[in-house]
Amino acid sequence: MNKEERKKEKEELHEELLAGKTEIRKALSETMDPNGDKKISLKEIFHEMFSIRKDVATREQIRESLIGGGRVTGTNMCLLVLAILIASIGLNVNSTAVIIGAMLISPLMGTIHAFAYGTATSDSALSVRSVLGFAMQVLISLCASTLYFTISPLSDATSELLARTQPTIWDVLIAICGGVAGIIGVTRKEKSNVIPGVAIATALMPPLCTCGYSIANRQWKMLLGAGYLFAANTYFIYLSAVIILIILGVPKVKEVDAKRAKRMKRLLIRNSIIMIIPSVLVAYLMVHDASKDENTLTGFDTTVSVKALSDELNVLCPEIASVSVGQLDELDKNGEPVQKKVILLRTDADVESSDFQEHFAIIKKWLEVKYEGYEIKLESAN
Repeated sequence: MNKEERKKEKEELHEELLAGKTEIRKALSETMDPNGDKKISLKEIFHEMFSIRKDVATREQIRESLIGGGRVTGTNMCLLVLAILIASIGLNVNSTAVIIGAMLISPLMGTIHAFAYGTATSDSALSVRSVLGFAMQVLISLCASTLYFTISPLSDATSELLARTQPTIWDVLIAICGGVAGIIGVTRKEKSNVIPGVAIATALMPPLCTCGYSIANRQWKMLLGAGYLFAANTYFIYLSAVIILIILGVPKVKEVDAKRAKRMKRLLIRNSIIMIIPSVLVAYLMVHDASKDENTLTGFDTTVSVKALSDELNVLCPEIASVSVGQLDELDKNGEPVQKKVILLRTDADVESSDFQEHFAIIKKWLEVKYEGYEIKLESAN
């Protein structure tokens, strides 16, 4: 190769290098602003902010964490019984702080997550094992709470107990949001502090303990409401976890044919609709009752929800036949008109009996504390 050919080859190589540098500069100019800083599109910003895949743990870590958390061991069962007793005491003495403490140590969430992982990965053996373990946990919880409320000298239904007997669509939304937050927290490389908050928000322990109270005191309406709240919370935490795990792409243990996958999808949709319908109806009735004037006495201006108060008194004092709430015009001793806020109770029971008077004294004191400024009156319906 002579000098001219080598010179020509060098020139061609130089031109190629210059062309390559031009392409690199062009590519960089598309991602750099005039100051030399890297440009990031709005799409990339939102993806960076809301992506749940960015700091996700490895598939092996997720599997180990979820399966380990769902194992029903002696330690878990001891923690469960202790949590049930703490929650039962909190409900019994109307202490919110004690109830929150019980929710923080409850191991129920781990079993639900294990079941969700079994569903998402088509691991039927894990799903069956998790369901059986969860059923055992629920059974032991019911036995422990029922035993406590049977021997407890405090048998009155507190406001904390009554709050778990009328689940609505808002409780379903809380369970869904809590379920999503919980499974996202569990599947991170670094475990966040979201799990305690989820345990408090979704509240699995209080309705389960309320079921025990209902059984111990034979309050079957309360049992129905509290049982539904527990079932709804459990199901929507499970459903949310399944959806997030599928989005994260956890590997399946075995391949599922399209027909079976479609059948499973229909089953989940059907079960979701069945679980939601009662909560929607209760929410509708609650809103309807709140906006409706339910007063039965002429001249009364309703300021307290009669329906809510009637439901509470139906549990606390079944002898009360009817409730009226409002404002009453009276004359004082000087003949001047005065207005009083009154809660008027009517009963079919013998108001002269010592048992009724003793019971009503407790109810009256509770009403005076809860509805401060209202005068409590009792009339015989006979």
